[in-house]
Formats: sequence, C-alpha cells, structure tokens
Amino acid sequence: MREGILKALKAVNGDGDFENSRDFIEDGLLDSFEIVNLVSELEDIFSLEIRGADILPENFINLEAITRLLQGYKE
Repeated sequence: MREGILKALKAVNGDGDFENSRDFIEDGLLDSFEIVNLVSELEDIFSLEIRGADILPENFINLEAITRLLQGYKE
C-alpha cells in the first residue's frame, strides 16, 4: 500500500520528500488543491471512492494518516 500512496503523492508533487516529512501540509508539500488531486490519484490506484466527509487535512497529513484512511476502505 505504501508504494501506491507514494506513487500518488509523486504524481501530485514530484519534488516532495514525502518519506521524510511528518506533516505534508506544514512542510508545504500539499495544499488544498493538491489534496483534491491526491484523492483522485488514490482512487484510481486503489480502485475505491473516498467519501467527501473523509477529505480532511488531518487524513492527508503524512503517510501514516493516508494509510489509516485507505485501510478503512479496504476492511
């Protein structure tokens, strides 16, 4: 799952150091527009639909948060 998430993140911001950042938003790696694009990438990669209620900054703050979010859809 981690590789798929990193692939989506790189598609949205190819210059970001997502593996070493603990807060993508605070570190300037993702803004609100990029989160929307990330949602689309994740939906394509993982063949799922992320609910609008789940599109919150705290769900996209780092790799662990995104992993938790996606695991909720795989259960």
